[in-house]
Amino acid sequence: MGTLTPFAIDMYLPAMPALARDLGVSEGAVQFTLTIYTAGFAVGQLLHGPLADSYGRRPVLIVGVILFALASVISATTQGIDALIWIRGLQGFSGAAAAVVIQAIVRDMFDREDFAHAMSFVTLVITIAPLIAPMLGGHIAIWFGWRGIFWVLALFSALVIALVLWKIPETLSQENRQPLRLRSTLINYLGVCRNPTAIGLIFTGAFSFAGMFSFLTAGSFVYIDIYHVEPNEFGYLFAFNIVAMILMTMVNGRFVKRVGSHAMLKFALSIQLLAGIGLFSGWALDLGLWGTVPFVVLFIGTTATIGSNTMGLLLSGYSTMAGTASSLAGTLRFGTGSLMGGVIAIMPDGVVWPMITVMTTCSVLSAAFYWILGRRA
Repeated sequence: MGTLTPFAIDMYLPAMPALARDLGVSEGAVQFTLTIYTAGFAVGQLLHGPLADSYGRRPVLIVGVILFALASVISATTQGIDALIWIRGLQGFSGAAAAVVIQAIVRDMFDREDFAHAMSFVTLVITIAPLIAPMLGGHIAIWFGWRGIFWVLALFSALVIALVLWKIPETLSQENRQPLRLRSTLINYLGVCRNPTAIGLIFTGAFSFAGMFSFLTAGSFVYIDIYHVEPNEFGYLFAFNIVAMILMTMVNGRFVKRVGSHAMLKFALSIQLLAGIGLFSGWALDLGLWGTVPFVVLFIGTTATIGSNTMGLLLSGYSTMAGTASSLAGTLRFGTGSLMGGVIAIMPDGVVWPMITVMTTCSVLSAAFYWILGRRA
């Protein structure tokens, strides 16, 4: 379940420059296909969360994955950038179902530190996907062109549907289901938004994710077009990010129950802030590729730890509407990422500073939201 969105985003990255050349469009137009995916993903979570709280986790998940598979087929056969932009938005909207439901299922089974511990394990498994995806996508793009990536996504979606039908049970009991009423849903969302601590935790995770998404949006162009890395070699550089994320996730899973979610969150935020400052310094000193890669690795390595602990602290306060709280957090997380990706897309092409500036800013804002609001949880 959890690999759908990492595959839909990360497998696509090495092919973005080739897609721009094939369709005869600008870098910004291709970057916008990624931005619109996350925008659709953000909006989708607002709907899928309340539906999962009302009708159960399983039906929402199954319908979402089926629509994701259909969107993959259409993406593989589209002929223009405008059509691709719209269908990628639909793909993100439908793919949001899996992201919301997987967190709600884990929340149904565990509380607070146990949630963070279990989610760290789930995240560790999920990170296999973005470790493989860019390398696989780079080779597929060379062998079969960028359209082959979407055909692989369609086939993988069909496999996920079969596995869900076989192995994923319904975890939300009838007595814990919330009636689906628009007014009640809006009141629930408003209640979360009025909680300063909840907002602090949500935006701590949101800006951390937005910094990572800034790299996903512009990283392939920076590495391939500016630093002249080969498309298939980009996947190996990207793999450093995922290895760092796996190591940090293992550390989090080992120590979070001993020291608590707050301590692990402070640790990860400190590393990410130092990485942001290092990125800006490396760009200012014109250190090139190897003045960028290590700090990108440190930055992205902390995102899973920050995300799992902010969600653990947030959802511990919303036991009866975990789907709604999770969907709001996901919407704001991906909405913030989409906004930052859009900012990069409208900035000048062919330079490094837009990505660097946005990532550094996100590291500062993520730490600020935690220290000002989130640490009261």
